[in-house]
Amino acid sequence: MEIKRNIYNKIADWKKQTNGTKALLIEGARRIGKSTVAEKFAKNEYKTYILIDFNKAGKKVKDAFNYLDNMDVFFQTLTLEYNTRLFQRESLIIFDEIQKFPKAREAIKYLVADGRYDYIETGSLISIKENVQNITIPSEERKIQMYPVTFEEFMIYMDEEILLDYIKECFENRQPLDREMHNKAMRLFKEYMLVGGMPQAIVAYKKNGRDFNAADIEKRDILSLYEDDIKKAAKRYQSKVSAIFDNIPGFLSSHEKRIILKEIEKNGTFDRYDEPLFWLGDSMICNLCYKCNDPNIGLALNRNDSYVKCYMGDTGLLVSHAFSENEITDVQLYKQIMDGKLSLNQGMLYENVISQIITASGRKLYFYTRYSEKKHRNDIEIDFIISNESKTMFKISPIEVKSSKNYTTSSLLAFKEIFKKRIDTQIIVHPKNFSVDDDVIKIPPYMMYLI
Repeated sequence: MEIKRNIYNKIADWKKQTNGTKALLIEGARRIGKSTVAEKFAKNEYKTYILIDFNKAGKKVKDAFNYLDNMDVFFQTLTLEYNTRLFQRESLIIFDEIQKFPKAREAIKYLVADGRYDYIETGSLISIKENVQNITIPSEERKIQMYPVTFEEFMIYMDEEILLDYIKECFENRQPLDREMHNKAMRLFKEYMLVGGMPQAIVAYKKNGRDFNAADIEKRDILSLYEDDIKKAAKRYQSKVSAIFDNIPGFLSSHEKRIILKEIEKNGTFDRYDEPLFWLGDSMICNLCYKCNDPNIGLALNRNDSYVKCYMGDTGLLVSHAFSENEITDVQLYKQIMDGKLSLNQGMLYENVISQIITASGRKLYFYTRYSEKKHRNDIEIDFIISNESKTMFKISPIEVKSSKNYTTSSLLAFKEIFKKRIDTQIIVHPKNFSVDDDVIKIPPYMMYLI
């Protein structure tokens, strides 16, 4: 059984709505399944297709893009090189890893205008300066972003659709799950959190009888690939990208979880790290979360670029990035987390997975803190803030993530006192069952994707 990806429906919408007037660019981190879903769509929805992988494309194929003034010759080259016949309005051409050959992206303008075939581009690091500086970005292009496998997709792949439907029903009716079903849902969510959303890791986990170590092997291969990508980053800031990436587990293990530059570079300032941070965010290896000084209309307008948290784009990768293979074995990491007995680092994992869920919903990440001069510490710490995205009836929802069953809500209460006129819903994500306490909705993490 393959992993069914929800993005397939968005690709189908593109085909129906644009009818060949725009190409589709699928952007996402490496190894999340962009090529797989594009090729599956091609097989199901078109008479024939050609997939050009620019990691492998030969000189003859690349040279063909120099002669777009004669489209007949261009398409003849592709059909001969890939031994595939193309049919007008019934064939799709996929440009895979298009960041490796920006000239193909620039050609989209002319290929779409030609009108014979449809085009899907896939790639990562699409906006990095080196990949766009010498080309004209085509306006005949629609972008969608793809993320790691979601909890919903994971549940379907693990044959838990009945439980998933029950979770949705309980959420809609604002009621808790049956205790036994809640425990099962929490166990499955912990599995998802530890395995992560990389398709190869999930498939290895299921095929090997729910073996976390089989998934870990796949995740470490992906991390090595990411580290190789970082080494290829522009030389002027490659070392800074590596330094941030290597220190992500350490930052997220701290109380504030934000990036502290003095731990990387003695005299480091954020104006010197803006490009490295952009690289990590644009690669979608990481999800950046900025402090919002004043949660108001347009959270981005009040963004503080000097206060930023850097979450891993996939929590399963964070587990393998944070712990060596020996550490995982020695402390029986997977067993302790599944049993709910690991206090160290568990908060880091829960907060990271919630950041992953929020990001996959298409939202930017923001948090809020307030420093008390009197107490000499932060007296308010809100993990995430989301808005209803309305320009006329703007409201915000503060979210606190709790990894244990015992916690305080002092930050949430203080935040409400300051911003009560702007608050829509207050949300606590915790391991306990669904409940509503006054005007605070308390949900287990397996419900977060429904918010």
